[in-house]
Amino acid sequence: MRVINAEDIRRTATWPLVVEALRAGHLMAKAKVGDTLIESGERKMLVRSGWIDGVAGGVKAVTVFPGNQPPAPSVQGLVLLFDDRTGAVSAILDGTEITKWKTAGDSALGADLLARPDVEIMLMVGAGTMAEPLIRAHLTVRPSIRHVMIWNRTLSRAEEIAGRLDGLDATVEPVADLDQALGKADLVSAATMTIEPVIKGALLKPGCHVDLVGAFMPHMREADDDALRRGRLFVDSFETTLHDIGELVIPLASGVIGEADVLGDLHALVAGKGGRQSADEITLFKNGGGAHLDIMTAHAIAGVV
Repeated sequence: MRVINAEDIRRTATWPLVVEALRAGHLMAKAKVGDTLIESGERKMLVRSGWIDGVAGGVKAVTVFPGNQPPAPSVQGLVLLFDDRTGAVSAILDGTEITKWKTAGDSALGADLLARPDVEIMLMVGAGTMAEPLIRAHLTVRPSIRHVMIWNRTLSRAEEIAGRLDGLDATVEPVADLDQALGKADLVSAATMTIEPVIKGALLKPGCHVDLVGAFMPHMREADDDALRRGRLFVDSFETTLHDIGELVIPLASGVIGEADVLGDLHALVAGKGGRQSADEITLFKNGGGAHLDIMTAHAIAGVV
């Protein structure tokens, strides 16, 4: 059994490695997944389990403390990988670091499959711990991006993130007006802890791709009803999003959308089924996560550490 810490992961992992591991994993049979959630006020403990035949079994156990301020991450925990043949624990990996790579890689794969190939302007909504990984991952699959805007309710947080991204092959700009920025963006990535939607669908440009990351509970959502009506909707996994996350649960319950409006998941998209149909349509991708994604990511990283 190996113990792989955060520094090991940062030293070894690359965005192409993670994105391609997720792509390859979705060409395999669907994983078996299950979640357990315990709450204490705003604090949560989540255990996500999965098994991918021919790859590995795995468990990610994390705490979610939304009140934590950087550098303390809001999500902390461990990932355990189990050998698919013997059931033995093969590796223990830092869960906070795996979560960053898995989450941003998931969104980047979604963008690679759905965003226009010529996107130039990205808007990052939220300046928490996921903002920098999401920006870097999206630029990996869409190197056409030449300008990145970062919006956060507290502008100084957006300025901090922008200051850490000086070396990118794109200009980075903190912005104070979210509505104005939404009207400019070709690709919008949102990773917030908001409950009320902040992404206004009426303001989205034709051809925009929207990557929704933050909402993970039944009462949380980042995009409003107009965004869901205007966009063609996709998810990373039906099993972890459709009946569990407010981004879809709430508009499904109110009749704004029906289940048939969610057109595909990563298994379908990677297989070439569905996806973007025209340059002008708006695509929305809900990143809901799941232990299968942690397993794919952890297995790939463990293979090169």
